[in-house]
Formats: sequence, C-alpha cells, structure tokens
Amino acid sequence: MEPRINFDDRPFIVIWETTQACDLACVHCRACAQPLRSALELDTEEAKRLIDEVRTLAAPVFVLTGGDPLKRPDIFELVEYAAAQGVRISLTPSATPLLTQEAIRRMKQCGLARLALSLDGPSADVHDAFRRVTGSFKRTLDAVRWAREIAVPVQMNTTITRHNLEHLDSIIALLERLDIVLWSVFFLVPIGRGSAIDLISAEEFEGVFEKLYETSRRVSFDIKSTEAQHYRRFLIQRRTQEKRNANGNSPIALLPHGTSDGIGRAPRGINDGKGFVFISHVGEVFPSGFLPVSAGNIRKHSLTELYRHSPLFLRLRDSSQLKGKCRVCEFREVCGGSRARAYALTGDMFAEEPCCVWKPAGRAQNASEYSA
Repeated sequence: MEPRINFDDRPFIVIWETTQACDLACVHCRACAQPLRSALELDTEEAKRLIDEVRTLAAPVFVLTGGDPLKRPDIFELVEYAAAQGVRISLTPSATPLLTQEAIRRMKQCGLARLALSLDGPSADVHDAFRRVTGSFKRTLDAVRWAREIAVPVQMNTTITRHNLEHLDSIIALLERLDIVLWSVFFLVPIGRGSAIDLISAEEFEGVFEKLYETSRRVSFDIKSTEAQHYRRFLIQRRTQEKRNANGNSPIALLPHGTSDGIGRAPRGINDGKGFVFISHVGEVFPSGFLPVSAGNIRKHSLTELYRHSPLFLRLRDSSQLKGKCRVCEFREVCGGSRARAYALTGDMFAEEPCCVWKPAGRAQNASEYSA
C-alpha cells in the first residue's frame, strides 16, 4: 500500500482523457466515444504542460485514457515526454487494429510503465457484444501476449454490469491464465451510454465483493475496485471476522500490497475528488470521469489550484457533507460511497450510496436527521 497521502495536498490518481475518439462503441461508454477527434482537444504543448503539473503534484499514478489514446498521433511523444520527466504512465488503449505489436513495442521504448486493457467477457461472443466490434476479444488477448513477451506489465479492466454478471466466474478463470499484475473491477455508473437498467443490485454488489475477496486469496495478481468504495467496508468486515474466528491460532490471509511494476496500491479512503482527479479531452477538471461536475478548466487555472482549492473538491473531501446513511456510517472515512453513482441516480453527489446493503451502527433514529 502506498504511504499515507494527504488528499488535501495531492491526488493519488490523475486520469487524462486524451481524446473521445474511438473505433469501438461499447454499451457502457462513459464518454459516448465517436470515430473522429475533436478540434477542441488539448494540443501537444497543452498536454505537456499538464504532464509537468502532474510531476509537480507528485501523483503516483497518471493514466492516459480515452476514447482511445492511440487515435492521437502525438501519443508516443507524450508518453516519452512523461517518462523523461519521471512521470509513470499507464495507458488504456482500445482493442482495435491500431493496437498492433509494433505499437506496444514502441510504447515500451518510449517508457510506458503499464498497459491497461479491457476484458468484459470470457469469450468473443460476450466480450465483443459488449464492445460492439467483432474481433475485439482476440485483439485484447493478442495484446496481452505481445506486451508480456517484451515485459510490459499488463492490467486488465472489467466493467461489471447486468450483461456479464453471470460470466464472472469464467472471466476470473481466464484472467488466472493470463500473466497480469492487476485486475481493476469497475462497477457501473449509469452515465453516457451506461443505463440504470444495466446496474446490478446492492445485494449483487455484495455477491461480487465475496467473489473478489475469495479470488484475491489465491491469485498472483492484485485486485482493486473502481466506483465500489464500499468494497473496503466488506474487506474490513471479512478480515475482522476471520481474525476472530482464527482466535490467534492460524494466519490471516492478507491482501496484496502492491504490484510487480512498482505502481502502488491506492491508500484507504480514496474517492471521487478525494485523491482522484480527472481531466477531460478539452481540459475540464472533474472529481472523476463518472461525476460530470466541473471544477474549472486547466486552460484557465492550474490543475494544482483546482484540485487543492476549488469549492467542489473541498466539499467532496469533507465527509460531513454526506447525506443519508453514508453520513452516519462508521466506515465513512474509509469508504464514503460512490459520489458519482449517487449523482447519476439521484442528482445529488452527496446522497447515500444507492448500491450498499450495509445498515450503519450509528444510523440516526430521527428520520429528518437521517436525511439531512
């Protein structure tokens, strides 16, 4: 786990949406990606200034995402520039004909720290239906093989929705056969092309948490969740119970503390706007890619200024702003619920996590106080 970071001072993760152009048409796409690039995207020099700011902020993780970053002709130049500045880059390309063996080799030569790919089904039928492009599944597995042949660490991303929930065991079985360092499990936030009908229930969240936890005890790769902050509550509860059951007579299985490529695990308590910041393709600064409320634009203000001092980010880092059961929950400082999902489903980013079954010990008796 990464040493303690003061989230008021700097984020742990910075994600830059390099472009919204992409040749896939994924059913859950946050960005509603399209084939052509926007003329309003940050240009090369603006992108380099952003990289300079990330270096100054000393954010441990900087992710170049999209759309498809490979749609930008300057992407290799930007990866090389970042590496030269000591900024470790993780890149999330789409599995299209642009993701060639030569492109991966060139990214490594430019200094890429990690390649992140998406796997949303255990077979071509399931995955390609999710990505809406035939051949995406095969290209993904090819890219994993090409990256590992030249020792580029690979992260796999899976978005859990109604479309693939029944295939989760098979997805895990496939991942166990791949040489990856991290499995990042995204839990749907219904924005963009994502629909609330694709969202699994709170009870199903708990079932997935159980599966992730049991998987983490036997696999060699690390597992993290995105937009399922209450997985931390689940982990604390499970490990506490196991410790009690063991009664000091047997070892407790510990979760992995890092990955082989040196990119550490996020500190406890990270959340939208709290250790996490997202910059859009046109420079808008958001608490996350799933919470579309802007704090400002890096073309007018520095990223550092917006992250540290904007009223939006300051409120999101103040747990007393939470409402409903999240406000009185004993896990609010390590969890805090998904602010993005709360906003997507209620219009209020401080509302309680809509997909959590937990009933806090400190639950207020007075209904008006509970909803304050």
